[in-house]
Amino acid sequence: MVQDNIVLKTMEKSYILLGSNMGERISILAEARIMIEARCGRIDKMSSLYESEPWGFDAEQNFINQAICVETDLSAHELLRELLSIEIELGRDRSRHYETYVSRPIDLDVIYYGDMINDDEDVILPHPRLQLRRFVLEPLCEIASDFVHPVLKKTNIELRDVCPDTSDVSLYKGK
Repeated sequence: MVQDNIVLKTMEKSYILLGSNMGERISILAEARIMIEARCGRIDKMSSLYESEPWGFDAEQNFINQAICVETDLSAHELLRELLSIEIELGRDRSRHYETYVSRPIDLDVIYYGDMINDDEDVILPHPRLQLRRFVLEPLCEIASDFVHPVLKKTNIELRDVCPDTSDVSLYKGK
């Protein structure tokens, strides 16, 4: 009797931050979630929407941010490539974003990929500045408050409580 070789891909929980401060922010985030679920994996958890002032630059419109947890069988590199592709499809022009922060219709960042620590030219994990940004930590704490940062060895809630960022981040009330 011959058995088929079955390769089981392992699933990894990845935390992703979505953000938008251009155009129809809420509908762009909704479209991004649909595309992520179709191409990256099942959305396991989703934070509320948060409104925050732009970090590192001035803009006409505040950001709407949301953290999601995706169960994916993609590698960290494959996941990032897919998210970058989704950004482009939703109107993000990355060609002018390397020198300075600018407004954008969509921003998708891998915050954590399980407890992976990676630092190569393509993927840095965990996200290197997450502990410095309240707009990342507030929604992340809603869905993963006890998750331990694999490098800093502190939970997200501990990181939020000592975060030096004092910018305003609040639940989005809609307009």
